[in-house]
Amino acid sequence: MASQTQSTDLFGPDPTQDPLAWYKPDAMGADLFASAPDDVAAAWRTFATGLARIPGGLRQAQEWVDRQVEDLGLAFRVTGDVEERSWPLAPLPIMIGAAEWAQLEQGLVQRATLLEALVADIYGPQRLIADGHLPAAAISGSADFARRMVGLPPADGRHLKVVAMDLARGPNGEWRVLSDRVRLPTGIGYALENRIALSRATGSLLAEINTRRISEFFNALREGVAASCERADPRIGLLTPGRFNQSYPEQAHLARHLGFSLVEGRDLVEQEGRVYVRTIAGLKRIDALWRWINTRDIDPMAFDSRSRIGVPNILNACASGDLVMVNWPGAGVVESRVMSAFMPRLCKTLMGEPLRLPNAATWWCGQPREREQVRARFDNLVISPAFRLPVEGLEDGRTCVIANADTAQRKTILKAMERRPMDYVGQELVRTSTTPVLNGQVIEPHAFTLRVYLARDGAGRWTAMPGGFARISQDGTLRHALIGENDSSADVLVIDPAGSEQTANPPKLDSPTVRRQQGVLPSQAADNLFWLGRYAERANQTTRLVRVLLDTGHATGRALQPAGATTSARRITKLLEKLGAAYGGGDDKERTPAQIAQAALSDISLPGSVASLLSSGRQLSLLLRDRLTHDIWRIVNRPLPPCGNDADSLGASCDLLVERFASLGRLLADTMTRGPGWSFQQMGLRVERASMILQSTIALVPGEASAEDLAALLDLVDGQSTYRSRYLTMPYIAPVLDMVLLDPAQPRGLAFQVEEIIDHLSKLPNLRDDGMTETPLRLARSLRAWLDAADAEELEPSDLENWRGALGHLSNEMGKRYFLDETLPGSDGAPFLA
Repeated sequence: MASQTQSTDLFGPDPTQDPLAWYKPDAMGADLFASAPDDVAAAWRTFATGLARIPGGLRQAQEWVDRQVEDLGLAFRVTGDVEERSWPLAPLPIMIGAAEWAQLEQGLVQRATLLEALVADIYGPQRLIADGHLPAAAISGSADFARRMVGLPPADGRHLKVVAMDLARGPNGEWRVLSDRVRLPTGIGYALENRIALSRATGSLLAEINTRRISEFFNALREGVAASCERADPRIGLLTPGRFNQSYPEQAHLARHLGFSLVEGRDLVEQEGRVYVRTIAGLKRIDALWRWINTRDIDPMAFDSRSRIGVPNILNACASGDLVMVNWPGAGVVESRVMSAFMPRLCKTLMGEPLRLPNAATWWCGQPREREQVRARFDNLVISPAFRLPVEGLEDGRTCVIANADTAQRKTILKAMERRPMDYVGQELVRTSTTPVLNGQVIEPHAFTLRVYLARDGAGRWTAMPGGFARISQDGTLRHALIGENDSSADVLVIDPAGSEQTANPPKLDSPTVRRQQGVLPSQAADNLFWLGRYAERANQTTRLVRVLLDTGHATGRALQPAGATTSARRITKLLEKLGAAYGGGDDKERTPAQIAQAALSDISLPGSVASLLSSGRQLSLLLRDRLTHDIWRIVNRPLPPCGNDADSLGASCDLLVERFASLGRLLADTMTRGPGWSFQQMGLRVERASMILQSTIALVPGEASAEDLAALLDLVDGQSTYRSRYLTMPYIAPVLDMVLLDPAQPRGLAFQVEEIIDHLSKLPNLRDDGMTETPLRLARSLRAWLDAADAEELEPSDLENWRGALGHLSNEMGKRYFLDETLPGSDGAPFLA
């Protein structure tokens, strides 16, 4: 047990030497730290002391961890949220000794094996029902029971490949299973990211206390899925419902870590019993999908026809054996609370041995004797919907602790149980252990639950993640959701003895075959990268327009009238209106350049304002979590700098934004692999920059222009110094237009952008069998030829309008060729891309 002997002085223990010396839980035996073996308690103390010694001590420990969470981009949504919340990670982890974990692991593997046998029987011979071990209503009453999957086993015979379980530790140290999670193992990605964030925040502390690594678990998971596929080098996807799903950030992090393609239903198509992902190089076969979509939504042709996130006819690929599905559709039937009532009996029937990890005692009211037990013990139980669906008296579908319910709710539940007893279960009220939690600079005991994860390895054996994900309850409730309002998460560490093989030596892994070829780029990802480039560049160019407006408006604060503002300021204002960055139809005499600039930068109601464009870019970045580095993620998600209402502060904000866009461009250039993803991001940027150059030129040089107009145009392309060194004179129309539009050596000029577009298009795959040039590349080369043949001395406004139209046509054709076609494959006009 944890030693209570501490060195003290006149004022008590020094909290920097042993912060846990002050820790006094209500029941010593019911606390994870207070009842820990000496070696594990020593690990707790070492870690807590290490936290106290980081800069700022315990008071700053939470902030230190929060910073790592923010850098990793960890976020989540509570039901009803529109915006994401930062992930709540506690600085102090939960620790379990290797001996205790070994016993726990045996029970977890047994239960995973039992769940597999149960699912296999439900969708196979159904002997458990025929022999009377399991009532048919316990299966058919579940919304997760998929009748279409009966008699449709997976090709490798394994319905489950990844499972999760919620556990609670009782006051006497006994672990109990609260629920099984086989549909969606939510939290598994957060468990990984919790470990990464904690490692970064605490340096070598985890290694000092002999923390067992979790990397081997994820390697085993990846190998287990790959081993079930037919092809030796399979393509594996993680099927997500999309960015509005509560755990989408987790899914994106998992896909990136495991090397899986993050795909949505609209990215996929079923053809002749196989599933393909739509990519810029045509359809590419998917061998396995780790689905994070409920069974009813996965195939609108087989299940719910209203689903818009599934893949039509994907069940055909499952039936053919050419698609591995993790987990098999319909497996969620074993998650219902009804099953907990039968698990002890089923374990003896299917495995010939008792459960090593007991359930919370459960009685299903669909059975007369059990129903009477629930009625007799009603005041001391937790009443829950049997099938996790809203029922009378429990309209939110959650559990109800009867001791906390009012008289009206008790009567409602009792009457409803009489009418439809099969919809309810009674469960014992589980008392939980506590764990040390850092609150400010004080360590306090709080209740917790643990979610653990198991996956099949390459040989099909179950392996458990050493640790898992803990939910720290702030109010003592035992909700089974991943995370709730005001709750926090904690990393779970398995502490090995010093010198253990599992912590001292790195795992021995077979090196993969060396390759340089990039994975296929899904059409949706190409589309998102293209528009991320466009939004970022539009925001950049709008910021530059605002900065030039402030400069040409002389920053006097006077309204835009002939005596108070230049022709350039009025022309830039009209362009901002056209771009949706300024209010149109107003009286220029009532607006100062500073007022127009402030709205163009920060007014979120204007669709073309910098604030709106940055918001759109952030929304796109959510869809690209698996493709953007953490540094890029941080820049994209930085808030808009504070914008004052005077020209000086607005100009300073513009300077900060321009520097930010330059940093983003540099980071993208330094971190993105030179593959198709880089090409689409760059083409989006180049198309937008070319468009903005043309629109700015048309606005500032509409056939005639002053020297100030031309100087403003040069400022927009950073061409002032180049022009002065080249001509040694004031700006004139023809030389300026040549530099801005026709000079291929000017990096912010039109001709340079077109050259870059051609270069990137040339590197993309060609799907034509006849060897002819594809339409986007042909159009880009035509535009270049048009520019090559132009003479700045003879340019007319109509030429610029024609070029702008050609650029728009090029952008549209790029979308048609490379991005998602919403026409369903196999229908008229939707060619199959081999």
